[in-house]
Amino acid sequence: MRLGRFAAAIAIPVLWASVAAGQGYPNRPVHVVVPFTAGSATDILARTFGQKLTEVWNQPVVIDNRPGAGGTIGAAVVAKSAPDGYTLLVTSAAQAYNPSIYPSLPYDTARDFIDIVPLGGQPNVLVVAPSAGIKTVAELIAQAKQKPGQLNFGSAGTGSGTHINGEKFKLAAGIDVVHIPYKGTPEALTDTIAGRLTYFFSPISAALPFVRDAKLVALAVSTAKRSSALPNVPTVAESGLPGFDYSLWVGMFAPAGTPPDVVDRIARDIRTVAQSADVKERFAALGAEPMPMTPPEFKHFVDTEIAESAKVVKAAGIKAQ
Repeated sequence: MRLGRFAAAIAIPVLWASVAAGQGYPNRPVHVVVPFTAGSATDILARTFGQKLTEVWNQPVVIDNRPGAGGTIGAAVVAKSAPDGYTLLVTSAAQAYNPSIYPSLPYDTARDFIDIVPLGGQPNVLVVAPSAGIKTVAELIAQAKQKPGQLNFGSAGTGSGTHINGEKFKLAAGIDVVHIPYKGTPEALTDTIAGRLTYFFSPISAALPFVRDAKLVALAVSTAKRSSALPNVPTVAESGLPGFDYSLWVGMFAPAGTPPDVVDRIARDIRTVAQSADVKERFAALGAEPMPMTPPEFKHFVDTEIAESAKVVKAAGIKAQ
């Protein structure tokens, strides 16, 4: 009995400390690390939510871009940060792929992070330069088969969602093309427009302005359904590769040990922000879709993604560079 009372005496202050942390959060600026370059799809969603959370919290939400190594550099910064909710990570599906790609990560994805909530998902769009003269997916595949090893595709970095998407396409089409990793989506788009890259599976939010200005030609979207942002652009599946489906998701993570009440507060406020009229309008313009989940639901989703991505990484032979 005395032992039980002693345990309870310890547990009650811990519980109240967690509650107090959630109620008083945040009382100073919150730093959000984005492990990709400014202007990338991940960065765009991070800034969309960061601006709204600044209003909700009445505290600055500072976006800190730390690109490189497929998102692992920025993720490592957050993993080693104080678990108080004031340093957060907004990253892409690369968070699920990297454990299979990088054998010596400076952190353990499952152990060192708390999965808070997804910000949203969107298709990638397969784009080429107008000067390439390629109008359809079938034409791209035919050209790649005629010139094995001579065409290339870009990504926002080894292990990024754009890389995984490109490798899935390469496997499904049965083509021999060269992967060129970049620090982020903007750099890959620049070289695609210039014709230095044959093609790129760009997040639709980043590619839309260039497609609308005819600086890029959109051949297909990666998801099973067409995008409302590009309703006349077919899916990859419709273009000759039945069953092809890839969606890019972006989520928020905190260092392990962050108080549960702080995690719940962040998740709750993000879900509220996602329902605001201006964020819905922004999502529509970006071709993005909300992904309403609780922290436990998001953790289950990420765990499933980690397991499934390991299969893709092995089949494609993806290795850290």
